[in-house]
Amino acid sequence: MVILCVAVGYIFGCFLTAEAVARRKTGKSACDIGTKNPGTVNIGGTLGLKWAAVTLFGDIAKTAAACALCRYVLFSSLGDMAILYAGIGTALGHGFPFWNRFRGGRGVAVTCSYTFFFSPLWGIIADACGLITVLATGYTAVGALVIPVLFIFPAFIKYGTNAGLAAMAGAAVVLLLHRDSIKRLINGTEKKARIPFLLKRRR
Repeated sequence: MVILCVAVGYIFGCFLTAEAVARRKTGKSACDIGTKNPGTVNIGGTLGLKWAAVTLFGDIAKTAAACALCRYVLFSSLGDMAILYAGIGTALGHGFPFWNRFRGGRGVAVTCSYTFFFSPLWGIIADACGLITVLATGYTAVGALVIPVLFIFPAFIKYGTNAGLAAMAGAAVVLLLHRDSIKRLINGTEKKARIPFLLKRRR
C-alpha cells in the first residue's frame, strides 16, 4: 500500500508546471530556456515574477492534490502517513518524470508543500529556516537541503519512527536532486542565486 501511495504521488509529480508555462509563453521546453531547470526559479528569471508565481502555485496544487487523494480517498487507512508517502512520490515524479527522460526539477516547492501539509507548524518552521538559509548564504541548494533535514527531527520525536524514516527518505530525494549543486559547492564552483531577479520585469 505504501508503494502504491508513492506511485500515485509520482504520477502527479510528473506534471511539470514550469514546462507547461514555458511551452505556453515561449513555445520552448523549460529545459531549453534560462538555467534549463524546469522549476520556479528558472521561470522567474526568464519570464518574471508573475509566471514564477503561477509555476509555484501549480507545483503546490499538484502536491496538495496527490496528498489529499491518498490521505482521504485511496489510502485513508495509512492516516496522515499517506501525506508523507504521497509527497515523497510527488517529489520523485517532479525530479524524474518518465516522459522527459527522467529530467525534471529540484522538488523544493513540492518538499515545502508536503512537509507543511503533514505538519503545518513544523513544516513552516523548516520551510522558513530553508528560506533564511538561502537569503543568508545565497545558495539555493543549501536552503533546499535544510528544509527536509530539519524536518527529520520533529518527524521522529513528535510523529514516530515511521514518520522519521519517511522524512529521511524525503531528505535523500532532495539530496539526490541537488547532487550536481552539492558537488559544485564542494569544489567551490557553485554560483550564488540572484534572489532579486524574481522582481525584475519581463523582458
